[in-house]
Amino acid sequence: MERQKIHREYLLNATSKSILWSAISTPTGLEGWFADRVQSDDKIVTFFWGKTEHRDAEIIAVRAFSFIRFRWLDDEYEREYFELKMTNNELTNDFVLEVTDFAVVDEVKDLCELWDSQVDTLRRTCGF
Repeated sequence: MERQKIHREYLLNATSKSILWSAISTPTGLEGWFADRVQSDDKIVTFFWGKTEHRDAEIIAVRAFSFIRFRWLDDEYEREYFELKMTNNELTNDFVLEVTDFAVVDEVKDLCELWDSQVDTLRRTCGF
């Protein structure tokens, strides 16, 4: 199946880079918008949704206050990852959250809608 890399950018009215960094890089922050529960042992992060669904991801790259990159351990495509990156818009001083992910071509629209929904939740929970 053909797969496609997706890249989404979300302008956030964030005034604190530490609040945004915490929201995308810590278990407590990720629990607010990405998953129902998150456990981490530094390199491996387990995401829980509902009562039965969970997935493990490895943190494969991180630069503080810049980006965090995860790779699902059960993903057959070893070169694929999902990345949460924060950049600063110098004109407005707002932050941009950039999301990079991969999907089967037929599922790109659904994945984009899922990320849109997740980031809307992030905006509500963090006041962005």
